[in-house]
Amino acid sequence: MSENDQEPAESENTLWQRNVFVLWFGVFMTGVALSEVMPFLSLYIDTLGHFNKDALSLYSGAVFAISFLVTAVVSPFWGKLADRKGRKLMLLRAAFGMSVVLFLMGNVTNVWELLLLRALQGAMGGFISNANALVATQTPKQHAGKALGILVTGMTAGNLIGPFFGGVLATFFSYRTSFHITGIILFLVFILTLCLVKEEARPVSLTVAKSSTRVLWAGLPNKQFIVGLFVTTMLVQTVNTSINPIISLFVRELMHNATNTTFMAGIVAAMPGIATVIAAPPFGRLGDRVGTERMIKIGFMIAVIAFIPTAFVTSISMLMLLRFIVGISDATMLPAIQTLLSKNSPTEMTSRIFSYNQSFQSLGSVMGPMIGAIIASLFDYRGIFIVSALIIILNAVLFNITTRRKTETAAIK
Repeated sequence: MSENDQEPAESENTLWQRNVFVLWFGVFMTGVALSEVMPFLSLYIDTLGHFNKDALSLYSGAVFAISFLVTAVVSPFWGKLADRKGRKLMLLRAAFGMSVVLFLMGNVTNVWELLLLRALQGAMGGFISNANALVATQTPKQHAGKALGILVTGMTAGNLIGPFFGGVLATFFSYRTSFHITGIILFLVFILTLCLVKEEARPVSLTVAKSSTRVLWAGLPNKQFIVGLFVTTMLVQTVNTSINPIISLFVRELMHNATNTTFMAGIVAAMPGIATVIAAPPFGRLGDRVGTERMIKIGFMIAVIAFIPTAFVTSISMLMLLRFIVGISDATMLPAIQTLLSKNSPTEMTSRIFSYNQSFQSLGSVMGPMIGAIIASLFDYRGIFIVSALIIILNAVLFNITTRRKTETAAIK
């Protein structure tokens, strides 16, 4: 009797771990696919026509941003469908759709075709949000923080390695072959997800399945808190990407136009990602023990401590250290946000909640570089770090307000 009771427990334990392992690779490759074009996107566009400098900059910005903007719009729709039809189905849709779109990007003949395919890439997205939702709903609650922390490292590592991966492929093959190879790898993600990821069906009533998002949202007990988490995600992503437009220029200024500026800028850009990959899993486990809300507040403090001194750095080594600390702050906040969303979302809305969170994250990816470029032009490169610290402080204040309201509401009930 005891052996029969033990087998399902062991099977369940193995199942969620396998899901996390396979989906880690999936979100890793999705991160690569989203970021690999950065080193050569404008160069690839330049091969598709004859453009002056201003036109090239305009098209490059539009082609880069369109994917995130479309993702922000369509993610809630895919999330709603995932809650009705299952998260695995949406994972398969996203992996297969992105594999086809990325492969076709290697065959475009003009910039408008590339712009359309980048929009379709955003429309076909949703792998990361649905991977988070599936893991959140299929993982035992005591392991949720750890599992979501591991997934965060996959996305972060993909974003980190993506530009390097894309640069290597473009160097040794061609721009077009880079897209073809990435499309093939994403098709492998589709096959692995199809064969290895398992989703246990959770019973949802027909009434709930047919309910609109508005109806379900109206009955959500902690909707103000969840919206606060969306805003937290957006502002964290805004701060993380605000340095993107000027990082090479700031490194060049610190190094006084040294010859290895590009190489050093790549290392500086990699520091937050490296720190997050290292720190996210143990911090996810720590959050399971000491409280996820506390971990987010600790992350705010670490971020402010890192950003303010960055505005006054005089050496490249100090800049690397402080950017590494920024990555540690991300490792405390990002898995904790995912965990709180999971704990405060009913099963029938989990995918929708995570999809809305991805929409806000995509908005942050668009807002960050825009704010960074504006601050750099009005003040100086260093002004970006002061503004980033102020945004984090604002984020902390808003989070404390929403947390306090949630506590007061729970006390009244």
